[in-house]
Amino acid sequence: MAPLTDSFDLGTLRLASGEAAHADLEVSSDPLAFGGQTYAVPGDRVMVRLDVSRTTGSGFALRLRFEAHLDGPCMRCLEDADAVVEVDAREVDQPGGGDDLESPYLDEQELDLRAWAHDALALALPTQILCREDCAGLCAKCGENLNRNPDHEHEPEPDPRWAKLSELKLD
Repeated sequence: MAPLTDSFDLGTLRLASGEAAHADLEVSSDPLAFGGQTYAVPGDRVMVRLDVSRTTGSGFALRLRFEAHLDGPCMRCLEDADAVVEVDAREVDQPGGGDDLESPYLDEQELDLRAWAHDALALALPTQILCREDCAGLCAKCGENLNRNPDHEHEPEPDPRWAKLSELKLD
């Protein structure tokens, strides 16, 4: 089991220009608010693989990979959805390279893994989190779960153009 590491000092790797290393770490994971719902990683921790390469000068090329299981409601039927999200994020930090080459997660040689993992997970989310790919959702009229009752239907509404005829009294 890897130690809990929310920030990582890249200086401890002692990499020379052109060298690379990797580390398997456990990082805290905060719940995500998405589509008006909250999704959380079970145990609030995720195992990550951090790849670090030293660039020329004093810069770094970073890669963060992990798989996260998210618990929360399905966006169609509101049942529990166990979504699996694959994350593969990259960052480059090259001092003097301008804004495009500055990582917001790196301060000197201290990498904020918790913030990077949270943002990378948020960016890797699918457009909808579903309990299953073919989720039928809820009935728009009564809220019945259409996955449990696929034959569910309602009587069609009468045509409003004929509504006045219902007031007609024939004796």
